[in-house]
Amino acid sequence: MTAWINAFLGRLEARDVHVHEQTAPGLTPARLLTVQADDWGALAHEAKNWECRWVAAWGEDAGEDILVSATFEKEGTYIVARTSVRRVSPILPSHTPYYPGADRPERHIQDLLGVAFSDHPDARRWTRHQAWKDSEYPLRKDFPAQGRRGEPTPPDDTYKFLHAQGAGVYEIPVGPVHAGIIEPGHFRFQAVGETVLNLEEHLGYAHKGIEKIAEGRDVEGLARLAGRVSGDSTVTHAWAACMAMERAAGVDVPARALWLRAVMAERERVANHLGDIGAILNDVSFSFGFYQFGRLRENWQRLSRDAFGHRFMMDRVVPGGVGVNLTDQHAIAMLAEITAMRPDIENLVAIADDTASVEDRLVTTGYLAPETAKAFGCLGYVGRASGQGFDVRHDVPYAPYDKLVVDVPVYQYGDVAARMKVRAQEILIAFTLLEKLLADVPVTPLRAEWKIPVEGTEGLGIVEGWRGEILTYVRFGADGKIARFFPRDPSWTTWPALEKLIRDNIVPDFPVCNKSVNGSYSGHDL
Repeated sequence: MTAWINAFLGRLEARDVHVHEQTAPGLTPARLLTVQADDWGALAHEAKNWECRWVAAWGEDAGEDILVSATFEKEGTYIVARTSVRRVSPILPSHTPYYPGADRPERHIQDLLGVAFSDHPDARRWTRHQAWKDSEYPLRKDFPAQGRRGEPTPPDDTYKFLHAQGAGVYEIPVGPVHAGIIEPGHFRFQAVGETVLNLEEHLGYAHKGIEKIAEGRDVEGLARLAGRVSGDSTVTHAWAACMAMERAAGVDVPARALWLRAVMAERERVANHLGDIGAILNDVSFSFGFYQFGRLRENWQRLSRDAFGHRFMMDRVVPGGVGVNLTDQHAIAMLAEITAMRPDIENLVAIADDTASVEDRLVTTGYLAPETAKAFGCLGYVGRASGQGFDVRHDVPYAPYDKLVVDVPVYQYGDVAARMKVRAQEILIAFTLLEKLLADVPVTPLRAEWKIPVEGTEGLGIVEGWRGEILTYVRFGADGKIARFFPRDPSWTTWPALEKLIRDNIVPDFPVCNKSVNGSYSGHDL
């Protein structure tokens, strides 16, 4: 699995890219490599040549320097590459010319830490709000977490969208405030008639300052904060954060706690997939499917509430384990629910597949080519519908998935129908996993005793959320408090894909295309 890394490092040395490998046990399963700032672009170029997947990037104020890290993956092995630039006028070569998915993460670093990326194709601000002056960078240590009181924030109306040009071309602005009860995002369409020529997104309206307010928190506080990065992924974001902290601290989580984390994660997956399938069918006026899947989701979440005390199982994953047990009675109820629901799912999917009006709206709509999905690093149901089969539970298995067989449905035809089919199959696969998990829950304590990590210790958590791979980085400061927290939601890779797959579709099909991707505004707007 790691043989390619040694060859990769040899190739970098041949190009006079000097790489130093550092010991960082908390970053397992990743290897930490440091390079000079001038070689930052060459590293990405060579990683692209080796068909590595670009995963994430984040920065950190280290006093006189700004640290920048980027993560790559190949064959289930991760690399965390790191460099540093001086705090005064920091400039780094961009990874975006080699990896389109690096575009927005680099602009995020630019906006919040002041690092400029040379050769970046788009210098527009991404996360930067009008409330912050040009000389202010909120993730630097000298910027207070509570912000600076001043004048009212001016309207965010200066973002330079691509202007419509040509005969018959017109623009359609959508948002940032939407008609439904959803978070804000601005979409700007260019169209001829009903055909979409181009879509641009401008997000960031749900920015919460997650990375800043994490600084100085204790481990309990960070776990709660992580569970609110994206509320529909509260279990898996909290799990990734706790995994990162546990690896940094050298804490071994009891087996029962790991089993229960997986039970909650799979229940989270099923609940969201049920809701999404119903919403997709609703967007093509198949109300019967919408109400039936909504009914199943509601019943599923009610049992989650009864078993774990919360419909979304928020704050149940805690550092060192879990904060709630599962009774035998609730385990039996879950198994019975699966037995009753499995034929319902199969029958409802078959009905939708046999409905001509549904097929007409979903098949070939919102096509995302496999090569485009690969270029942007799309995973989860978006990537799997377009030929990208990576699943952390299968390819980099963590406990308890290392003792289970996880099937991964993969298709090549990349349309809305495929994304819905992946969801339906993942529900059935989750049922099988839950049956195995619930049949043999280990009898151990629910939580391990916490160990205060040494200052500077860092950890990496990687789990499979219902949208795909979640990656979380943590660095500890003094007294066991958090110095840096960075959560990467899968939506960072799928939002840009939406801009590509909507092209050449008709405007009325945007809602169903958007729902088939269902990127998280909150998970993206850190």
